[in-house]
Amino acid sequence: MAQRTGRKKGARPTGLVWMPRVELTKGEAFVCKRLTRVGRLFAFLRKHRRELFDDAFQAELATMYADRSRGTPPRPPAFMAMVVLLQAYEQKSDAAAVEETVFDRRWQMVLDCAGAQEPPFSQGVLVEFRRRLIESGLDRRLIERTVELAQKTGESGYKQLRVALDSSPLWGAGRVEDTFNLIGHALEVVVDCAAVVLHIDEAAVRREAGLTLVGGSSLKAALDIDWDDAQAQQDALERLLGEVRRLKTWLSDRVGEGANDPPLREALELLERIIEQDLEPDPDGGGRMRIKRGVSRDRRISVTDGDMRHGRKSKSRVINGYKRHIARELDHGLILAATVRPANEPEQQAADIMRPDIERFGPLAELHVDRAFLGSELAVEMHDTGRRLLAKPWPVRNGNRFPKTDFDIDLESGVVRCPEGQLAVIRGRTARFDGDTCRRCPSRDRCTRSKLGRGRSIAIHPHENMLSSLRRLKSRPGGRAALRERVAIEHALAHVGQRQGRRARYRTARKNTFDLRRVAAVENLHTIERMCRAA
Repeated sequence: MAQRTGRKKGARPTGLVWMPRVELTKGEAFVCKRLTRVGRLFAFLRKHRRELFDDAFQAELATMYADRSRGTPPRPPAFMAMVVLLQAYEQKSDAAAVEETVFDRRWQMVLDCAGAQEPPFSQGVLVEFRRRLIESGLDRRLIERTVELAQKTGESGYKQLRVALDSSPLWGAGRVEDTFNLIGHALEVVVDCAAVVLHIDEAAVRREAGLTLVGGSSLKAALDIDWDDAQAQQDALERLLGEVRRLKTWLSDRVGEGANDPPLREALELLERIIEQDLEPDPDGGGRMRIKRGVSRDRRISVTDGDMRHGRKSKSRVINGYKRHIARELDHGLILAATVRPANEPEQQAADIMRPDIERFGPLAELHVDRAFLGSELAVEMHDTGRRLLAKPWPVRNGNRFPKTDFDIDLESGVVRCPEGQLAVIRGRTARFDGDTCRRCPSRDRCTRSKLGRGRSIAIHPHENMLSSLRRLKSRPGGRAALRERVAIEHALAHVGQRQGRRARYRTARKNTFDLRRVAAVENLHTIERMCRAA
């Protein structure tokens, strides 16, 4: 099933090459024949695994183990990459993936380990492979290889790309906590790190530092107050901050300069950040602190996952965690790029992050996005360079008065013409009509609510020309038909979300990006399999 690769004298080992058989055995042919209604991807992967993991890709994967001074990886990297894809396909945990290699004939067929009595890899090997895959950035290649496979089979090729972008919420796996629990949890982390540094147990740290609130099953149970009483809450906060001060004083005396070494330093920095982001001086408290009014920008909401953030998909939909983003080409339905970002990060930043991955496949000729992506450098550049940008513009509302769209904005001449034919010069980002002229205008009541003597003003967006083009596009039947093409990525994102789930499997944005990329690769494989059946 695998063979060692040769190497020059003195060179580091490149690992194992996975060489599964090409011809179907009688048993495999029977399994493939049964996979006609469900599980068709197992049969597809069995037939195309050598094409997907060709020699060049296997050589790339082997570079993940270049730091191993001796020996070889426990299993061929290509073999483990196939396990990762099967995990995404069936959404199996690491432990379940190990067991499937023994109990599921479909897994055995794809992995070329038919009749295995013992798992061909351990859970630890899978975790280590995933770590290396993420650190090397080669999880991106899982998507690219599926696209390359589609091109190799003759089903798709790109001269000019037509791409759509979209995003959806992904709830974080970490525990979302309020201010009290955040501070208490961060205190426990400091206690744990101090115990490691001093080679004592956590109970000894709490006892010597005089801590009474942390270490139990619940911080709020230890505080034991009426949480509807504002003064009781304030007193409880002071008690908790008193614990923070006692622990810091004890660490200064007991650890000294060692508090500047990891992991204790990182734990103390986390505690300080949470206090700084959630608390402020109480103007009536004589040096006391209170919980901040409002929410700090980029507020950390979980101790266990530092990348999770509060965000919104809309005014009514709050997200605690992340947003997943994908880029899908419209002609063949393949996902070209995927990333997971904190929920408070604007979508436009994700567009620019995915751009290099998209443009690896060719020049971008047409971009379909929703309004949230319009502020990206990619969208602005598409319009400014004359390439096609399709998106619904932001709606223009002004009650029952003349909206902005009733005004003729001439950016070249630097003037704006109102519905009554009056002109205003654009100065900076505003065009303001003369107050006396507006006062005598017969349409004044239908135009503005400004005081007498002040005229109507029109704000000029930094990308007004782009927005005007999008409004003209939406006003034409052909333009509206072109805008409807974007529904394809909404369907693709729904499929991805159904497979990946609403809640993140891992902690940190980077690990969840890996998970999204392997799910996107599986969706591409499904698309290619359908193409092959339809051919």
